Amino acid sequence: MEKNKTACAICDAGPLIHLDELSCLPLLEDFTSVIVPAGVWEEARRHRGAEFSLPCERVVSPGRAAPEWESVFRSLALHRGEMEALRVAASRPRCLLLTDDMAARLAAEKCGVPAAGTVGVMVRALRRGLRTKAEVLDLLKQLPERSTLHLKPALLAKVIATVAAEDR
Repeated sequence: MEKNKTACAICDAGPLIHLDELSCLPLLEDFTSVIVPAGVWEEARRHRGAEFSLPCERVVSPGRAAPEWESVFRSLALHRGEMEALRVAASRPRCLLLTDDMAARLAAEKCGVPAAGTVGVMVRALRRGLRTKAEVLDLLKQLPERSTLHLKPALLAKVIATVAAEDR
């Protein structure tokens, strides 16, 4: 089992909300740091309530990204939190962007930022020995009932099959 923390995570609201719905926020503790921009924090608290908490670094002002990045953000009509998370990612190239938003993932790809989502965090937990295969499969199967994450049934079935085939 790997125990060393790896990678910094910059969060968009989706993974925070969905991991909390699944009681899986502790999976974020595997990252060296978790950065949550102010707009993302506000959105997550609006969806999860004032009691929502997460030990993380909050970025009040994410600054501006390079003009070509800003152009990509505008062309994809990203929301405030997504843009803030991507702007932070622009200043921290070794960090992983956590987002479940397809447009934000497309922007990340265009800007060369590695990205993953809620499901990716759960699969990472399996691969790093933080959850068993049975635990991850159970979470994935419960995802449609316990979470507001919108995932196509065919994609979820594919992920479940991939995890089931994992050699762990």
